[in-house]
Amino acid sequence: MEFKEKLSSYVNTVENGIDFHLPNENTRPARLHQAMRHSMKAGGKRIRPVLALAANEMMESETDALPAAVAIECLHTYTLIHDDLPAIDNADLRRGVPTCHTAFDEPTAILAGDALLTFAFQLLSSKYSSRPGLGEKLIAELATASGSERLIGGQMEDILGENQSLDASQLEYIHLNKTSALIESSIAMGGLVGKAETPLIDSLREYGRRIGLAFQVIDDILDATSSPKELGKDVGGDAHLKKTTYVSVHGLDKASNIANDLTEEAIEICNAFPGDSSFFSGLASHLNNRLN
Repeated sequence: MEFKEKLSSYVNTVENGIDFHLPNENTRPARLHQAMRHSMKAGGKRIRPVLALAANEMMESETDALPAAVAIECLHTYTLIHDDLPAIDNADLRRGVPTCHTAFDEPTAILAGDALLTFAFQLLSSKYSSRPGLGEKLIAELATASGSERLIGGQMEDILGENQSLDASQLEYIHLNKTSALIESSIAMGGLVGKAETPLIDSLREYGRRIGLAFQVIDDILDATSSPKELGKDVGGDAHLKKTTYVSVHGLDKASNIANDLTEEAIEICNAFPGDSSFFSGLASHLNNRLN
């Protein structure tokens, strides 16, 4: 199957999984579940859950990775809902639709984010109860990646960096945690469901780290050069909040070179994966091609 067809198949699987696993919008309290579904069903690239599905499939696993993939997307979407709040980025648009607090209200958005965070771990604990060792590993993996020393810590450093002039190492720290941590964890979780051994899990993480950083570099470039229609979210927010970005530190040309180098490194890593790794090399190139 060609890369784009395979990606589309994974994304469709994720969309169906979200619809199946999330509480129905009429579940009481309906407003909360409508808000959760509003943000979860808004679309997006679904890169994180797709990585979990692809890693599991590469291992020819008999265990379904879809609940883990949906849990990852629940947690990711919670971070977006909270990032978009007036107290943080004050964004009106996300994934091409009104942000949760814009479509509903700020208290509902806060609670919808809280509920999605909690539901992620509820899914992992319930859907892998027949393999309790696996459930524990998946919960530990996602909790570590999203905790105060990684994803949330990166978000905190990002906020503290507003109106500050950060250097390249400080910027990398923010995005190794704020962006890359969950991408690394997503592909590792797919490997865990597929019973991958530790050396392969480590290689999956390295691949995830490279495309995670490349993803952020490209986002910084697009925030400076794209439009809301093209990107599906507000642009120019980094400059408005006076955030340090890969563009502000390195300039557009060097930032593009960094993204290219990270993409090439990711492709080299995945070429050593067992079985057919063409989807992973194709994904790295596909993400980098957002600049073209």
